[in-house]
Amino acid sequence: MRRILITLALCLAVVGAAGAVATAIGGGSTVTRARLERSLPAAFANRYLAQAELLGRRGLTAASLHPTAMCERGGPDVPDVGAGSDWVCLVGWSDPAVPMPPEGYGKFEVAVHANDCYTVSGPSKLVGFATIEDVRGRTVTNPVAEFDACFDPAGDDTPTGVTYPSVLQPLSTALTVGPDGRTSVQVSCGAGAGGCAGTLTVMDGTRALAEVPYRIEEQATPTLVVPARVPAGAKTVDLVFASTVGVAPPKPVTLPVQ
Repeated sequence: MRRILITLALCLAVVGAAGAVATAIGGGSTVTRARLERSLPAAFANRYLAQAELLGRRGLTAASLHPTAMCERGGPDVPDVGAGSDWVCLVGWSDPAVPMPPEGYGKFEVAVHANDCYTVSGPSKLVGFATIEDVRGRTVTNPVAEFDACFDPAGDDTPTGVTYPSVLQPLSTALTVGPDGRTSVQVSCGAGAGGCAGTLTVMDGTRALAEVPYRIEEQATPTLVVPARVPAGAKTVDLVFASTVGVAPPKPVTLPVQ
């Protein structure tokens, strides 16, 4: 009888440990990508229209904004489920007064709570800073800069199908050339669908020094090694990106050579 009790205790311990692991990665959570992608556009539209009213803008409606969102949590290796402060949502909308960047969206940082509510921080370059000047000249809180909302934990959980491309950005602000004349460029591939792929051409004036193919997972920051020597005495080089997946800088990026 004692052996049976010990075996049962061990089984319960294993089940409990498995449950803890499932909870840790969001297993069984009501917080899901699809629910967040359905809730956030509506919440964003309400706050955006509140901002428009403060600014004295007319003619905008939730329907005319046509907001959509793609949300993901913590990169490609983390399940898009569960509460946490590492959610990112890419939100696109239509406002004639606020042209979208080439990628077609703004990046919103989202902290999702276990009570099915969440806190959103918007990109200041598109929605403004924490305070704005209203139509009467008063300094007021910007309703879109940061806001809270909740979603229905029993709401529709089917995929929305909304996707946005990742954005490739060079992180290096200067190129350090080693004793052998070689250098490298650090880049980042942001949140989005499919990561980043293409070719980097390193130019010395009108001459191509090297072509560097790249294939980068979303939310990764690799270093691209340039397989060519930078001429002695070069002051700057141009980085020209040709993207096949994702969005890259449309114009050459000039970096000083150290």
